[in-house]
Amino acid sequence: MSDRKSPSEDAAEQSSSPQNSNNVATGISRRGFLKGAGITAAGTALLEGVQVFSREAVAATHSDVKELGPGAVPVTLLVNGKEHTIQIEPRTTLADALRVHMGLTGTKVICDRGSCSGCTVLLDKTPVNSCMTLAMDARGHHVTTIEGLPQNGEMHPLQAAFVKHDAMQCGFCTPGMVMSCAALLEKNPKPTEDDVRHATAGNLCRCGTYPRIFAATLEAAGTSTRNA
Repeated sequence: MSDRKSPSEDAAEQSSSPQNSNNVATGISRRGFLKGAGITAAGTALLEGVQVFSREAVAATHSDVKELGPGAVPVTLLVNGKEHTIQIEPRTTLADALRVHMGLTGTKVICDRGSCSGCTVLLDKTPVNSCMTLAMDARGHHVTTIEGLPQNGEMHPLQAAFVKHDAMQCGFCTPGMVMSCAALLEKNPKPTEDDVRHATAGNLCRCGTYPRIFAATLEAAGTSTRNA
């Protein structure tokens, strides 16, 4: 009897081998694997080329832009009507610039994440959270802090009203609350209580002295309107 296998037997044996079974199970042939690897390598090289091109394009577009940092650089800020030139790192927040570098500690940092508005100052008469504002971004703008409200050595009417109505307890939220209300009165000299509530909606007072804050602001505005 001959040991030679028929073509049909040889094909059956090849199809039942472990190697061929794996190929059938995974659906990946050697040729397909090599083709896929080649496409992946070509795509990676293309992507790297695009990234290099993008970096070069950005550099060319901003060739006239002067980079600052990471070390301290001189920055001039207009705060409470006076220019202050300080040496700060570009990452310095406006709150730290005011408190640490200028000694204006009336601005309080409480949550340090823009959640309580205790650090509120005015940037061109608009209330902002100074803990979330870079000092570099305040260049060319007029910054007003709680220390800048009094005039001629006398308290701002709003500050006097806060004292009269005992609108502060622990005092941490008070500067930010006053600045938010001062911004409201600057924009709307005759607010209603609803206006005051809206203006201080982002200011948190853990002592819960909101009613006295509303009353003080309304008195400073010269109105007795109650629109609770």
